[in-house]
Amino acid sequence: MSKEVHSVSEEGFSTENTIRDFETTVDATGEAAPDTLEALLAAYASCYVPALRVGAEQRQAGDLGRIEIDSTGELNDDDKLASVHFDIKVAGDIGDKGDAIAERAHELCKVGDAVKSELVADVDIEGDAF
Repeated sequence: MSKEVHSVSEEGFSTENTIRDFETTVDATGEAAPDTLEALLAAYASCYVPALRVGAEQRQAGDLGRIEIDSTGELNDDDKLASVHFDIKVAGDIGDKGDAIAERAHELCKVGDAVKSELVADVDIEGDAF
């Protein structure tokens, strides 16, 4: 099984992405659309939501109801992501199980797993292709 995305940039730093029947734009400058790191933070938080729900179920914390995540990505001096922080609010009463839920969500979140340093794209590049 694999996931596929088709990305096209005609010029500049904005990229149109086709994901199955969906289209989204990412603009590295952040002027015309979310920038690349904002898009990554959104994907990370979006992945963390179902991981939280499953983690809560597996840790017998019940239904979380509404979940809100404020994501903050701190940048280093090279404007690269240095750290990520999630400030999470849930409607459900989780008692003292918050840490256990978060730990399980970390184990389940596929985007969190994908941002590990050893995952680097294998690249083939072809010139005069158009």
